[in-house]
Amino acid sequence: MQFLRTLFWVVLAVVAVIFAINNWTQVTVSLWGGLQADAKLPVLLLAAFLLGLVPMYLLHRATRWSLRRRLDGAERSLAELRAVDAPAPAPVPVATPVLAGDPVATTAMPTAYAPPPTAGPAVIG
Repeated sequence: MQFLRTLFWVVLAVVAVIFAINNWTQVTVSLWGGLQADAKLPVLLLAAFLLGLVPMYLLHRATRWSLRRRLDGAERSLAELRAVDAPAPAPVPVATPVLAGDPVATTAMPTAYAPPPTAGPAVIG
């Protein structure tokens, strides 16, 4: 895709250069109050193009900057609201090490799995 974009801009630049070379003629532009200006046609076209492009580009960038600021503020507010609404995580129990000769370690501690009680010797037969 990058190749096609580069190819497009190269072709556009070549066409612009060929147009400028073929139309490199002097033109007279009538301005206000009888004032006249002589300029080369490609230079005049480039100036007219930039006169329309630059203000619109600046407006676009200013609007984008303003919207980006609003979006960042909304994202910050949303993150703060999610942080307030989220329940606190349950504390994780920490296992304590068992020391030899510790009187608490000798008592029976419940385990996660207890085997079922047996009811006497099993009869096979």
